[in-house]
Amino acid sequence: MKNLLLLLVLLPGSRQLTAQTAPPPASRVVVTYLDSKLLRGNPGGENPRRRVSVYLPAGYDAAPRQRYPVLYYLHGFTWNDSLIFNQDGMKALLDQAIAEKQIRPLIVVVPNEQTRFGGSWYVNSATNGPWADFTAHELVTFIDGQFRTLARPGSRGLAGHSMGGGGTLRLALQYPGNWAAAYALSPALAGPHPSYLPGPGLPTALRATGPAGLQSSHPAQSTVAVARAFSANPKAQPFGADLPGSLGADSLARRDAALARWVAGTPTYLLPTHTAALRQLRALAFDWGAQDEVRHIPPTCRTFSQWLAAFGIPHTAEEYEGTHGSRIMGHDGRMFQHVLPFFDKYLDFQP
Repeated sequence: MKNLLLLLVLLPGSRQLTAQTAPPPASRVVVTYLDSKLLRGNPGGENPRRRVSVYLPAGYDAAPRQRYPVLYYLHGFTWNDSLIFNQDGMKALLDQAIAEKQIRPLIVVVPNEQTRFGGSWYVNSATNGPWADFTAHELVTFIDGQFRTLARPGSRGLAGHSMGGGGTLRLALQYPGNWAAAYALSPALAGPHPSYLPGPGLPTALRATGPAGLQSSHPAQSTVAVARAFSANPKAQPFGADLPGSLGADSLARRDAALARWVAGTPTYLLPTHTAALRQLRALAFDWGAQDEVRHIPPTCRTFSQWLAAFGIPHTAEEYEGTHGSRIMGHDGRMFQHVLPFFDKYLDFQP
């Protein structure tokens, strides 16, 4: 009898101890697929079924009435959503940032916009399909329909690195009222520069008769990807683009008409006719490493900042000691120390 009484006394405490030591619900990354109507039937043969990785913060499943702001993060050239989480460590970074109160809990969406030639550049293309519309409209509508988002511009942020950084600036310019704030990390093709107009990959690209001819040359692959995005021509063989040059018997000739289309698609040259879009943002920021190996990025970022200042567009532009990817992720990286606090400040977290 004494043993039974002792057991009855101990059981409630045991249950309480179990409840107190139970681990809190963890965050998770959901991998889903969007069958894009916009990308269907594109002449370039890009797959319209797009993978999307979605970070859901700890507590998302335990509080079914809570809604969250969304940060859309755009990956770089030849990268993808899976690598952002599984190689760059985005999930652990977000978990730590929330735990250390760098940012309140939010949803982070990374679409896979890697293409047959490395990347969509987040632009509408007659060859690749309307990737800008896909990102700014179709993807946003899909995410708002599938997850508990605060489905309004004030709770929506846009960021990205390299190709994704350039895409961030371009989408912020072209889709007014879609985002509350935008932050571009090491944005590629922010403006024209001799290092990529036309770039060292052009001769190899011109000699290639198909994708196999580009496999050993990253510069050539980049040239074709940029051409398919910015100087698209579905009828042009073999890549569905007007390359910015032609090969003679013993010489290489430039095609400035194609290069002019590349220049016209840069944020610097879009700015004069799209200033109203940036004025609708609560905040705009971008940064770059002073030692960036992608040579055009530091000077074109400085020029873009000067143009923004000339048009009276408030923004933050910072050059720091670092290379193209040396200080992006990780606890001491730009994402943790600058980007996430930026969005914690400028996004609405309450309904």
